[in-house]
Amino acid sequence: MNRVKVEIYGIAPSQIQGSYSLILAEIGGDRKVPVIIGQYEAQAIAIQLEGINTGRPLTHDLFLTFSKKFEIEILEVFIHKLKEGVFHSTLLCEQIGFLTNEIDSRTSDAIALAIRFNCPIYTTDEIFEEAGITIEDNSIAKPGRDMGHEPPQANPKSENKFKNKTDEQLEKMLDDALNNEDYMKAAIIRDELDKRA
Repeated sequence: MNRVKVEIYGIAPSQIQGSYSLILAEIGGDRKVPVIIGQYEAQAIAIQLEGINTGRPLTHDLFLTFSKKFEIEILEVFIHKLKEGVFHSTLLCEQIGFLTNEIDSRTSDAIALAIRFNCPIYTTDEIFEEAGITIEDNSIAKPGRDMGHEPPQANPKSENKFKNKTDEQLEKMLDDALNNEDYMKAAIIRDELDKRA
């Protein structure tokens, strides 16, 4: 089984209602594989990549704080199996001074944790052969400002509705979105404000 290092290429709405496609791309190659995740999992990944301050720790942030407090590190995420359309992942963890352990994880949670722990993500050639895709257009949102990519975006119609708002209105809407924990909307509003700066 040949391991392949991947990175997050983008997040796009899925054809399945209320879900998203998280696109993982082979580092140093052209292969990509989509992982279908739920809206909350997409938000957990996008807000970390976007650097949005949620005010209160979300579940994955709490896991990070807990782990750091007890000197536990996640060394890597390994997406090792695709069975009946479901990706299976493990976290390779280490408690300082102790042996490493593998922990089973949902792939969406594993990736949300990988970006918080800043650890590598791997998959296999077999998974690329079974579920790999070719993407010819660049319309998929490439999240993370510090990665040199464009931020995640919802569909263009929802973004356009913010263009006619004043900065003050957008600031209020941003506060409301954060208070309601609608982080995808908050990211879109913040991007509109950033364009005006």
